[in-house]
Amino acid sequence: MPKIYRLLTEDDTSAFCHKVSDALSKGWDLYGDPAYSFDAARGVMRCAQAVTKDIAADYHPDMKLGQQ
Repeated sequence: MPKIYRLLTEDDTSAFCHKVSDALSKGWDLYGDPAYSFDAARGVMRCAQAVTKDIAADYHPDMKLGQQ
């Protein structure tokens, strides 16, 4: 079964938590630890979390990962 990967990113607000929670509710699994970085140009912290998901279809580079 193919596995697909996404990197979710967002400013460090509740929007990031909602984005990750939405992915988890759709069957995605956390992959590794979250990452944080300061965006000096905008003066905000940014968050990132990798997620993976096993899918029944064959992987294709044109697929919309968020719709899987």
